[in-house]
Amino acid sequence: MGLAWQQGPLAGGAVGRFLVPVELPERLLYAEPSRRRMRVRFGDSWIADSEDVVLLHEPGRYPVAYFPLEDVVPDVLTTEDRTTKHKDLGTTTWFTVTAGDAQKTRAAWQHTDLPNHAGDLKGRVAFAWRAMDAFYEEDERIVGHAADPYHRIDIRRTSRHLVVRDGNRVVADSSRPMVLYESGFAPRWYVPREDVDDTALTAVEGQTFCPYKGLCSYYDIGAAHRAAWSYEDAWTEVRRISGLVSFEPDKVEVELDGTRLRLEPGQGVVSHGIDRDLSVEELSG
Repeated sequence: MGLAWQQGPLAGGAVGRFLVPVELPERLLYAEPSRRRMRVRFGDSWIADSEDVVLLHEPGRYPVAYFPLEDVVPDVLTTEDRTTKHKDLGTTTWFTVTAGDAQKTRAAWQHTDLPNHAGDLKGRVAFAWRAMDAFYEEDERIVGHAADPYHRIDIRRTSRHLVVRDGNRVVADSSRPMVLYESGFAPRWYVPREDVDDTALTAVEGQTFCPYKGLCSYYDIGAAHRAAWSYEDAWTEVRRISGLVSFEPDKVEVELDGTRLRLEPGQGVVSHGIDRDLSVEELSG
């Protein structure tokens, strides 16, 4: 999750609540300085480079990076005739982005009629993530969406007893699983391969990626489609789960210390905002 998506405190499906005596507005937007250098690449050129990026956290969306216009290469943006209306931020002007031989319409936007309380976004432009070639923090590519400072992953070693069954067949039996705590999600339990009956897993086509964990592969277990998954080469920050297997408790029987696990709020991943339907191809290029 982040501050405003999945089950974050500003999201529509927040798992917690603010302990305040008055009712909060239905929608709360939050803008803050990123304090990270961000760059945008398009048409084999760097078209934006800034250490003064503002992140906008808007309910139901991934965070969006807004760059000062003075940190965007001149003549990259061409104003389009079409405008839209943002329910909180007023008129939105759209731009065609051009660099060399590359051109994308509706690839950047600016809120040009901001209410007084939203002055943090004045004179700033945001780029549509999928329309650009890539976004970077310093010299490292950021995949999926702007890095959310409120998204955290902790991985803990445990000696709890986890058993996975498909009918009468024991698929996994471990007293050394790893538990992955990810902001806004219910805990996920990862089992070492040595404690898994690999013959019960049938690899299936189609992978997904997580901006925080990397490329994910899936397995059928008997008639249960995509009932297990594994990050075979998890990203550095979560390397401890590389090659381990996790199981869907609504598709196979997962028992922890004798208690059957059930699907909990926050188990499912929901794509939000302008960068929906992210695909494995985001990892290339």
